[in-house]
Amino acid sequence: MRVYIHDQKEGDQRDPHDSGQAVSLEDLDKLGVLYYHHDDMESVDKIAEERGYVNRDVINITPEGLGGQEIYEQKLKTFYAEHLHEDEEIRYILDGEGYFDVRHKDDENWIRIEITKGDLIILPSGIYHRFTLSNKDYIKAMRLFQAEPKWIAYNRPDADSNPYRETYVQKFLKV
Repeated sequence: MRVYIHDQKEGDQRDPHDSGQAVSLEDLDKLGVLYYHHDDMESVDKIAEERGYVNRDVINITPEGLGGQEIYEQKLKTFYAEHLHEDEEIRYILDGEGYFDVRHKDDENWIRIEITKGDLIILPSGIYHRFTLSNKDYIKAMRLFQAEPKWIAYNRPDADSNPYRETYVQKFLKV
């Protein structure tokens, strides 16, 4: 896994956009983002038990896996729109690679988190983020859920007054 400031340059969202400014795991932790690397399912199961994740599924994000190039491109645009969820977002990468971008504390920059096989990332509820694949156009990820599987995105700026966003801001962004 690599973590760095997104260069904010125009171009394909699937490109690395590496500014050369590294971000530490400690800085991610201050935003409530947790990262682990595990090569075995037992370790993932242990985290799932500790955090109360009772459901899971596996998603293959490829042009073929999503029903063709047109649907795939539309889904990538949806995933890349700045949004939040009212539940934690937990992904364990089984294969492939992609990027999660989370808002920096300054709310102007993005922190890009490159994820590959064995990486497990937990985004707290209420954090603004977005997701895209790398230019290899493939990721296979396990999604873990604390309740029934759901994926409801609340896009910015409409979500600014969402109570989960307000709780997140109070917990992680107020100094």
